[in-house]
Amino acid sequence: MKQLQTTGAGTPLAWLESPTPSPQGTEILLRTVACGVCHSDVHLHDGVFDLGGGKALPVAREGMTLGHEIIGEVVAVGPDAEGVALGDLRVAYPWIGCGGCATCIRGDEQLCLAPQNLGIQKAGGFGDHVLVPHGRYLFDPGTTDPKLAATYACSGLTTYAALKRVPALGEGDHLVLLGAGGLGMMALAIAQAAFGMKPIVVDVDDGKLVAATAAGAAAVVNATDADAAKTLKQLTGGGALAVIDFVGSEPSSGLALASLRKGGKLIVVGMYGGELRFPLPFFPMQARTVEGNYVGSLQDMDELMALVRAGKIPPVAIASHPPEAAGQILAGLKQGQIAGRAVLSYEE
Repeated sequence: MKQLQTTGAGTPLAWLESPTPSPQGTEILLRTVACGVCHSDVHLHDGVFDLGGGKALPVAREGMTLGHEIIGEVVAVGPDAEGVALGDLRVAYPWIGCGGCATCIRGDEQLCLAPQNLGIQKAGGFGDHVLVPHGRYLFDPGTTDPKLAATYACSGLTTYAALKRVPALGEGDHLVLLGAGGLGMMALAIAQAAFGMKPIVVDVDDGKLVAATAAGAAAVVNATDADAAKTLKQLTGGGALAVIDFVGSEPSSGLALASLRKGGKLIVVGMYGGELRFPLPFFPMQARTVEGNYVGSLQDMDELMALVRAGKIPPVAIASHPPEAAGQILAGLKQGQIAGRAVLSYEE
């Protein structure tokens, strides 16, 4: 099999050929059909997460086969595999834990302290075959376009799980989405289709805001406007009940907190980097909640894919590329030049 692997922090990816694995026990081998390219792949390729204040979290490792938004055809199964048959097309849930710790047992494998995530600790979809440890991690996409279905393993799952954290919206309550890139546009679609929410969308790019308006946003605001926070306060009647920050930068978190009302909740999803700065007395005085959301659970994935198969999630824009373009896509994502979701297709 062929895998496009990391060669160092920020250095070009390189193809490696190796024997195609034979699944053992409950393992299942997929022939990769498509793999989405996610912004977290950019961080893993760069080899660092910006922690703010001159600090950084190094994550560089040579020989990583990135790509965690995977859909593939079942081409081989271990003797104890179950739930799939040869020829099945399946989306892989990549956020796999050890399976035996308290975190995994309560259903939060994505938070396991000994993760075995596809595309991070284990080889992912930047390779033409992917080994999945058990059939429970594979989901039927129904009649959904495979290139779109692949993106539900991260961008769809992450936004769905983040939206579940939003308090119930009543009369006069508002949700704001910060960022109208791949995650933000996916969240806008799922918010309306699955949760009956009509969010306000914020971005720095007028073109993306035009797309958000066309996709059903209640209103749009350019974050670069000097009065952006004031405008959001006016649109929400004094502040939003919840803001989901799909950027995760110091400017975006500052705007998010400035846009919340008393008792509001900030849900941080993006990992662009930096520090959260906020006077501590204001947390009790304004009864604010700040929480993070890291992808989603296996149960979340099951719920989301049921909605996908039922045709209840409207499609977002997908741009298909050959696997050889992975490095260019990573560079484009880093520069904020990729609209919608970029997907590597092994079928073209």
